[in-house]
Amino acid sequence: MPAEPFQLLKTDPATAARRGRLPTRHGPVETPAFMPVGTQGTVKALTPAHLREIGAQIILGNTYHLNLRPGSEVICELGGLHKFMGWNGPILTDSGGFQVFSLAKLRDIRDDGVAFQSHLDGTSLFLGPQEVMTIQQNLGSDIAMVLDECPPWPSERDACARACKRTLRWAEQCRQISVDNGFLAAGHLIFAIVQGSTFDDLRRDSAGALAALDFSGYAIGGVSVGEPEPEMLKQVAATAPHLPPGRPRYTMGVGTPAQLLKMIALGVDLFDCVLPTRVARNGLVFTPDGPMNLRNEKFRADPRPIVEGLDNYTAKFSRAYLRHLIQAGEMLAGTLLTIHNLHFYLDLMAQARARLDAGDFAAWSRAWIARYEAAAEK
Repeated sequence: MPAEPFQLLKTDPATAARRGRLPTRHGPVETPAFMPVGTQGTVKALTPAHLREIGAQIILGNTYHLNLRPGSEVICELGGLHKFMGWNGPILTDSGGFQVFSLAKLRDIRDDGVAFQSHLDGTSLFLGPQEVMTIQQNLGSDIAMVLDECPPWPSERDACARACKRTLRWAEQCRQISVDNGFLAAGHLIFAIVQGSTFDDLRRDSAGALAALDFSGYAIGGVSVGEPEPEMLKQVAATAPHLPPGRPRYTMGVGTPAQLLKMIALGVDLFDCVLPTRVARNGLVFTPDGPMNLRNEKFRADPRPIVEGLDNYTAKFSRAYLRHLIQAGEMLAGTLLTIHNLHFYLDLMAQARARLDAGDFAAWSRAWIARYEAAAEK
């Protein structure tokens, strides 16, 4: 593993925000950064060319889903996930730990891993540290996530404490496996995941124990699992200060544009979320003045683009045309609105990096959040 896989370029004097650069086998990632979610080897509705055109640096795939179909061995035989899906940039793969939470009715957590029933056909499968690291090695992941247990919200303290202990044990095993099989030596990165739910002391202890193992990076897990936004931000704020400053910090599975800026101010560097792609397929788009539902009748003859000055392919078309595609059930609507929403997120991260470089991130982000939230509340 590189001695310093993350370059901390600048810190904001008024907040905990950081400007960084994360080298990977497929190129550097400038942070703060948002990762479009490509769970099954595709970012829904988009091609890799679309992603490059709107400035995506890194995307996310999922170990659980890709191992179910087409299978990690098939992907390995065909040259790895990058070649398989035609994406030549960095890829982070989730270990399947989130499915421990989301597929609670189809799994049994054991000390050695998680036994699942496939959500597709009920087939039995097992994911332990050895399995998830082997799958991610087969995929050729630039950044591999350890297996973890993500408790639901709310949870009893004892249950969360047990989940933290199990997550730590699995993290130790995943790291050792990545040393033994040459994964780390080959330049791949491995991130640990901090748990602890809403209990500050559990999060502090989880972060400290994982930091002592010297991972390539650290994720703040167990957020956006049903808790209100103030509680989510409280958990991030309780975790980030206990993570090594010389390693990237990744909040998993969140959030809205304003939430991302709030978490950047807390010291987070990386994000992913299905929100911008999911709501696009239902006609909802993001603007600096809050979300906009293009299904509304008021846009039927609106000649303007969704957002003035946001230069992407979707900006060629009027709100009226985009609404027409949605109302007509045309597949093109999903593609065009997904291009817009992901570009909006990626452009917001580019603005944040520019403001960190300029030294005025705090004032800029406060003003941006105030405008967005004021309009969204109307």
